[in-house]
Parts: sequence; C-alpha cells; structure tokens
Amino acid sequence: MELCYQLPVLPLDRPVPKHVLSRRGAISFSSSSSLFGAPDPRQLSQRRGAISYDSSDQTALYIRMLAVTNKIKTSFVFTPGACVIFKQLFSRDVRVRSQVGFEPERRGSHPYLGIDFRTLHSRAESAGSIPARRIRRLFSFQRHMLSSRLLRGTSQLNPLYILDEDYCGQARCMLEKVGSWNFNIFLFDRLTNGNSLVFLTFHLLNQYGLIELFQLDMVKLRRFLVLVQEDYHNQNPYHNAVHAADVTQAMHCYLKEPKLAQSLTSCDILLGLLAAATHDLDHPGVNQPFLIKTNHYLAALYRNTSVLENHHWRSAVGLLRETELFSHLPVEDSLSIERQLGSLILATDISRQNDYLSRFRTHLDKNDLCLGNASHRHFILQMALKCADICNPCRPWELSKQWSEKVTEEFFHQGDVEKKHKLEVSPLCDNEANTIASVQIGFMTYVVEPLFAEWARFSDTWLSQTMLGHLGLNKASWSATEPEASGSSEEGESEPARATEKPGSRALSQGGQES
Repeated sequence: MELCYQLPVLPLDRPVPKHVLSRRGAISFSSSSSLFGAPDPRQLSQRRGAISYDSSDQTALYIRMLAVTNKIKTSFVFTPGACVIFKQLFSRDVRVRSQVGFEPERRGSHPYLGIDFRTLHSRAESAGSIPARRIRRLFSFQRHMLSSRLLRGTSQLNPLYILDEDYCGQARCMLEKVGSWNFNIFLFDRLTNGNSLVFLTFHLLNQYGLIELFQLDMVKLRRFLVLVQEDYHNQNPYHNAVHAADVTQAMHCYLKEPKLAQSLTSCDILLGLLAAATHDLDHPGVNQPFLIKTNHYLAALYRNTSVLENHHWRSAVGLLRETELFSHLPVEDSLSIERQLGSLILATDISRQNDYLSRFRTHLDKNDLCLGNASHRHFILQMALKCADICNPCRPWELSKQWSEKVTEEFFHQGDVEKKHKLEVSPLCDNEANTIASVQIGFMTYVVEPLFAEWARFSDTWLSQTMLGHLGLNKASWSATEPEASGSSEEGESEPARATEKPGSRALSQGGQES
C-alpha cells in the first residue's frame, strides 16, 4: 500500500451527518476551511474523495482521496484493523496541513511586548525552510504507517505495537529497561525521532495494564498523547517534551518503590503518569515573575498565583475533553480525575516548596503516614511528582550535566529578553552575574538536597541512596569548576542565618522557573 502524506487527511472520527450515512455504499467528503485551510470559500464544495465498501466484501474499506495542490489521486484498501491505524492520522493532521501551507496558531501562545513565546527560544532559520526535526518526525510516522504489523496483516500478538520497525531493536530494548535510573532519555528521544513522550507514556500505561483496565480507546489515547507532545514548545531548551518524558520516566521509578507499589491503586498510578506527562504543558519558557511584569493575560487570569501550574493543568484538562479520553466513564469519575490531576500539577509550584516539605517532614517525624488512606496516598503522589520534576541533579553526571546546561540556557535567554525590553532581570537569569556552576550549586544545596533527604527518610531504598549519591557527586563536580562558588557554599553552611535567607531569595527563584 502506498500513502502520500503531503495530501490532506480526513479525520475519520468526526461525526458523519445522518443524510450522508443514508447513502448506499459510499460516504463522500469535501474540503473544509478549518481542516485544509482553503482560502477560497468556493472550494468548500469541491469533492475530495469517498469512503466506500464492496457489498460482496464488507470487511474492507476503499478510500479515495484527491489532493489540493497537485491533483494526484490515491486509493487505499484497509482491513478493519488497519482502519484503526488510519484513524490515528487525525492526530497528525496539524503536521500534514503545515506541509500544504496552512499552519494554525498554537494554543495558549500569545505575544506580549512584541515577544512571541512561540519563537522566544528558537534559532533563526532560512525563509521558507522546513525544520529538519519536523521532517524527520514526519518521515518517522510515515515509516510507522508503512511498516506496522497491523497494516501488513500479521497476527496481532501485540495489539499495542506502535514503534517503527526501524527502532524495533534499539528503542524497544531501551523500553525493556525503562525502570532503570540510568535511563538515557536523550538517546531514546533520538531513536524515536522526537516522539519520546508519546512512546514512553503509551508503553507505561500499557505495562501497568491501565489501557485495558480503564477501557481506554486506543485512537483517543494516541491522539491525546500526540496533542500533549505537540503542545510542548520544543524550541525551549529545557521545558519541552523531552523534559516531560524524563519526568514521566522518573515517576515510573518512584511508583515501583516498595512502599508505593504495595499501596497505590490503579487510579493513583494513572493519575501519577498523566500528571508527569502534562505537568509543564504549553510552558512558554519563562517564569511566573516574567509573566507578571509583562502583564501577561495568564497572570491576570490566575491572579498572579501559581500562574504556570494553573495553565498546565487547564491545558491538560482541555486536551482530555477535546479527545474525550474519559468520555466513557461516569461524569463524576472523569471530573474527579481532572480535579486530582490539578492537585498534583499545582504541587509542582516551587513557591510552595517549603509548605509541602514542612508537611512531609512533620508526617515523617510523627510516623503517621497511612497509605491505606486515600488523602495520604495522594499527598505521597504529590511529593513523588515534586521529586521527579527536579530530579535532574540526582541523575548520573553525563545526564545531569546536559539538563543543567539546558535549564541555565533558558534562564539566561530570559535574562537577555528582559535586558532587551529594559525590564528588571530575574534572579539567576543574568549571565553576567551567574554561571552554570553557581546556579546549580545553589539549587542543589537549598532546594534539591532537603527534598530528597526527606524522601530517603520515607523510602529508604537503593534508589534513594543512589539519587543522593549522584547528587553529592554532581555537586562536587560543579564545585570543582567553580572554586569561588564552592567556597561561598561552605561559608553559607557555617552561617545559619545566611543559609536560611538564601532559599527564599535565590534558589526558589530558580525553582519558580523549573516548576
């Protein structure tokens, strides 16, 4: 079967009018300005193709399409199983439309002070050129469609097989070790051509048996995950889909810890994975103070309180409702999932770090955490997500160093924008007053170490000790490159008053952007 992905794609899961369904043997469809970006209203009535079936063999669908630009006709024959895969094309219709000259505005991205958050961290490209990353990801999806076992008609021993054949040996091998703390998300992202969040989250949901347990529709789930990945700004050096995939993988590691594995329900696990995947959805690459000082509409909408976290949560709920992922569940259950998802995402607000940490420490001191209690389980999920969100300093050095460079690059870029527009430069965003080492040492000392020390008290396992070990080694490595920072850090530790002053003024300012 030959497919041309430069052609417009019909979203097969759209409702078909009853008068169209009444036609015998075929369903015709026309172009739509909202789907194909047709500038001329007269083109709306042009016939684009038809879906039909042979009355003698109703096990196959015949799909004929006519392109807008080059008038190339194509025909497909699909088995029922292949129709499911073809419906997944709807999740990529935005990408296909961009190839024929129509690019819709990204949801939730608005320029303020002449600043376009969609291109804030992007590098200049030649006019009219298509980013190589976009082309690679498009080709990857083409190979998946052409080589999928479903389309080749082989037995569906694994109906959830979604990886390209090209990546079968490498990406699938990595997924077999997805519970390893040394998991290299950068390599996995390259092997999946930038689709690490989709493949990783889908794999974990399948591995936990959540797809079958909650009877999730495969097409809706895949579309939801693709839309989530697309709504991350991949031009951001740090807050992008790879970071979300890394947090999701870390969350999986925590969910496997004995205390959690023995106590969490399937609903808890589903919430934990979804919250990890969406916790920074549509992040603009700047922190909350920047949004406030530029009078961004999100700051006004959420009254300068957990602005980014509220936006991430609402964006996730919007995609859940758009894809109708939980539409088959009772309304009360779906609303409960949305509320609990928001509670988890809002917990990543670093400005409330001390509140959560104090509460966690109090529970541990009193030894009164009961994971049989639903509210206590939810609180532990919040702490697990907080740990997963800022666990980069606890990764092996070769991974931690890359994350440190990326987040600092994003900080410094914001500082450059603030200088350009004559705004007050946010703490840790001035590349003339800070270095990567000084930023990371302060963040590790005043934010990461206290949190993971308490987590180790709660779950004293090999993983906890490994994370603390990497944290100490990474801090020492950065101190070796920044002698002055190392000296000031030691001096800060010997002066309690100074040590208590810094977390609120410096380290938490960085956390406000990392949240």
